[in-house]
Amino acid sequence: MLIQIYNTVLYQPLFNILVFFYNIIPGHDIGIAIILLTVLVKLMLWPSFTQSIKAQRAMQRVQPKIDELKEKYKDDKEKMGPALMELYKKEKVSPFSSCLPLLLQLPFLIAVYQVFRIGLMEGSLKMLYPFMYNPGSLNPMFLGLLNFSHPNMVMAFLAGAAQFWQSKMMLAQSQQNKAMASSQMSAINRQMTFFMPIVTVFIGSSLPSGLTFYWLLFTVIGAVQQAMVFKKLALKS
Repeated sequence: MLIQIYNTVLYQPLFNILVFFYNIIPGHDIGIAIILLTVLVKLMLWPSFTQSIKAQRAMQRVQPKIDELKEKYKDDKEKMGPALMELYKKEKVSPFSSCLPLLLQLPFLIAVYQVFRIGLMEGSLKMLYPFMYNPGSLNPMFLGLLNFSHPNMVMAFLAGAAQFWQSKMMLAQSQQNKAMASSQMSAINRQMTFFMPIVTVFIGSSLPSGLTFYWLLFTVIGAVQQAMVFKKLALKS
């Protein structure tokens, strides 16, 4: 039942949108169709992504105070919990506010993963709506050079590089304040700056390059959006 709802609400619409773009693009280039689909999905998720970035900045701002409380009550866990709750209330932040918007994005990411993992296979077009033109098959070639149905190491490395750029930008923001730079959160951010790109390359090297290409575009657009939000917040401060 849940799988059927998921297919009806997310997977089938996204797949049909991809085929729609594929149909209307001169030359029926799947790569350009993926670019258009990525931009559309990113626009749909723009509010939640922006909220997540703002929440991360808010948590970075109060992280030194959190570290102080953890040090103060390191031997008294019962007092540390209420003290943290009082701090969150005073600063008007929530430790979960940066996670919830990201969780909202997961169903979309899983659906897009299914679109590129299954959608380029034979027989996938049976998921088309009756009113959608059926092209018979989807040519997985991008610009006649890259087969998006096969893994590609170059695409995986590019996706990893984009992930590093986005993580590096977030780290630079957290290090603008010396107190933040020495906090536990900043230390975790420094580790993730290198860890996540490596994971991206490792996973991306085994996935269809169409999906890796989508992740590359999604990350680049996200980094640009992140820079825009940081600039806007800096002007307000």
